[in-house]
Amino acid sequence: MNAKRVVRVWDIPVRLFHWWLVVAFFIAYFTEDDWMVVHVWAGYSVLSLVLFRILWGFVGTRYARFSNFICSPRTAFAYLKAVFLMHPKRYLGHNPAGAMMIVLLLASLLITTITGVIAYGADEGAGPLAGIVTSYGDVWEDVHELCANFTLFLVFLHLLGVAFESFLHRENLVKSMIDGNKRLDESADGSRDEAT
Repeated sequence: MNAKRVVRVWDIPVRLFHWWLVVAFFIAYFTEDDWMVVHVWAGYSVLSLVLFRILWGFVGTRYARFSNFICSPRTAFAYLKAVFLMHPKRYLGHNPAGAMMIVLLLASLLITTITGVIAYGADEGAGPLAGIVTSYGDVWEDVHELCANFTLFLVFLHLLGVAFESFLHRENLVKSMIDGNKRLDESADGSRDEAT
């Protein structure tokens, strides 16, 4: 690929956030009851990463900022319709469906981790809410588990979307989340504001 035809889209903080989140979420998901200390620390890591990403969404670089990609549900569904018709517009940053997925994933992860901290305080009498939350531990644990499973479902949809978009636009989106670069061409929009 010609160096003049490549643009840095994903900054180092976004890429590190993404891959650390993958690792921390799956460690937390698969350790659960058997390795509670590992589960809890992985959960704290997920919570810290999500809070960082929310902050970075306001102060980060161009393509990391929410103002660059957040759009209305109507725009996201119009984009999905174009995907199903096999002629979606290509975006340098997040496309409208990807923007919707990011919002859903961040919200789901935030709820999952918060309910986990509450359940840990109620069930185990440990963590930052120990002694504050003392009842309904089973309920909070059930909600936490439901949220974690919903997040896993969103991850699966995200992976399907990445694979399909990579196929449609003939670009390796996983590679771009590793090296930060995407192909620059006249058909790519840089932000939702430029999308039609």
